[in-house]
Amino acid sequence: MQRIMKPLRETGIVGYGAYVPAFRLPAREISELWRAGQDIDYLPVPQKSVPGPDEDTVTMSIEAARNAIARAGLAPEKIRAVWVGSESHPYAVKPSGTIVAQVLNIVPEVLAADMEFACKAGTEAMQAAIAFVGSKMGDYALAIGMDTAQGRPGDALEYTAAAGGAAYLMGPAEEALAIIEGSYSYVTDTPDFFRRAYQKYPEHGNRFTGDPAYFDHLTKSITNLLEGLNLKPKDFSAAVFHQPNTKFPKRLAKMMGFSAEQIKQGLLSPRIGNTYAGASVVGLTNVLDKAQPGDRILIASFGSGAGSDAFSIRVTDKIRSAVNKAPLTEDYLNREIFIKYGTYARWRKKITLK
Repeated sequence: MQRIMKPLRETGIVGYGAYVPAFRLPAREISELWRAGQDIDYLPVPQKSVPGPDEDTVTMSIEAARNAIARAGLAPEKIRAVWVGSESHPYAVKPSGTIVAQVLNIVPEVLAADMEFACKAGTEAMQAAIAFVGSKMGDYALAIGMDTAQGRPGDALEYTAAAGGAAYLMGPAEEALAIIEGSYSYVTDTPDFFRRAYQKYPEHGNRFTGDPAYFDHLTKSITNLLEGLNLKPKDFSAAVFHQPNTKFPKRLAKMMGFSAEQIKQGLLSPRIGNTYAGASVVGLTNVLDKAQPGDRILIASFGSGAGSDAFSIRVTDKIRSAVNKAPLTEDYLNREIFIKYGTYARWRKKITLK
């Protein structure tokens, strides 16, 4: 029996917003430094987004949340919960959620907390927000997935570890521009990717990364969601999968029976890399920007450690009036400012002087 998760009160997205930094680091900049003189047939992404020297998970979360609130047309003080999902919170001991809530004038009557589950921290925050609204503990809850992910200099991860994400304001279905039809989560203890305390950069459990981690968890969450809701891939206008590179989501789509056209709008990794907790959730914003009433969208995240959250979302007529109330995701994707590796290393404090 598939345990499809549905709130007692029908719940949906009443506002959403993306944020991606303007700066881009071409993958060639990395390869020319660390693999000079070697033949390079494949780069996992052409370029990745990089936060500016005055940007971090909190500042980017605030920008995305402002966009979500603008699309909802909601007074901030009506929001009763704020969750920020990330693996790059600026403080080890001090929540990002309280800062976001303060800047957005949501305080003081609000629940605020941070989420951590590698790349699915954003959808984890969404699950909490859906449950919070669905249980009637509050009418509105803000869920954010945002990252300035780190990669060791010269490591394969450095090519894709990027910055950006999205915010989702959950509320009653009658006000929603997209209704949550149901969700399914699948989690195991799989050591594919981890970072111990006091270590600056994460490590790979390489033999676990592909089939035991990414593909096993995503196929299970998607399959169980579809079976539980009696849906098939053809019932969806679009699908958004976690995208650590360009190959994995395309292979997954083929395995699960989704077409290249269905995943096209949500596949942003070729343009901005892997934004970790922000990866699948920012892909969804690009799909919503172009969605039509009646469209059904599937989103399936992946978080190392490991787990996957899958959602079925149905777009309503309210999407028409909401989209243009805030910058489109495409606006952020198009404002490319290319930088050199030296600039990136200085901004990200990869060069330290003792």
